[in-house]
Amino acid sequence: MAYYDDYGYPRYVSVAEKRARARRKLEQLRKKHPDIRPVVIEGNTLVRTWWGKAWNGNLGKYADYANRIGRGRSYVRHGAVLDLQISPGQVKALVQGSQGSPYTITIKIKPISESVWKQIKAACEGQLASLQELLQGRFPKGLAELFTAKGSGLFPSPKEIDFHCSCPDWAYMCKHVAAVLYGIGTRLDEDPSLFFVVRKVKMEDLITQAVREKSEKLLKQAKRKTARVIDDADLGEVFGIEMESSQRPETEGPGAGAASPKPTAGAQQKVSLRRTPKKRAKMRN
Repeated sequence: MAYYDDYGYPRYVSVAEKRARARRKLEQLRKKHPDIRPVVIEGNTLVRTWWGKAWNGNLGKYADYANRIGRGRSYVRHGAVLDLQISPGQVKALVQGSQGSPYTITIKIKPISESVWKQIKAACEGQLASLQELLQGRFPKGLAELFTAKGSGLFPSPKEIDFHCSCPDWAYMCKHVAAVLYGIGTRLDEDPSLFFVVRKVKMEDLITQAVREKSEKLLKQAKRKTARVIDDADLGEVFGIEMESSQRPETEGPGAGAASPKPTAGAQQKVSLRRTPKKRAKMRN
């Protein structure tokens, strides 16, 4: 199919035609590659979650990307990213362009440096209670600012990203690469854990200390509760009595169901001491 006019210039292609073209190509690819994963944008919003927004926001922080990244918005919106696969340190994608066959894009992302990761782990101690909170972006504002710090946070800078596209565009960042970069943000909307996969770090490291502190607290509470139960049991065994509260709710008579009178100041709850069978036998002897 020709996409150029009689003068050799690319002819205008409507959004509807672009979407239809991408949809047809996707159906063809699925016959041979059933595990293909296209980027699907629902509505007018590219991303909705904290991780998706933070990823796209990071791309716009750098002049190298800010002037070029916008070229990919329309492509990702009309479904041109036919496949996007995230693996440790790498993203591979297929993007439908003006040619009949989709272009192949490879983006390599360096892992987070050990020094930065160590600093972030230290800042997260006691701040995150669960993986769910981390993935949902529910954490203190201070951590959010640390995570998104330009050049020193979790998100990669341009010098940590290398990319290649099979298209003939000579530009430093073609619109196909830009579409894939936006597509990563959309994919993080679906599964934020993929961020830690591509940056080659374990997200569990950020909550290990918090979970340990919470577990220790629960264990201490359990020990105190167990100790009180044992104390009551030992007291009954030593004195041969059963500990029983003498205050029982009324079930008969005109006062049934009425509220019990409040004890006077200084009064204590009465405790009846009933002799156990073992104790009564000793007294008869």
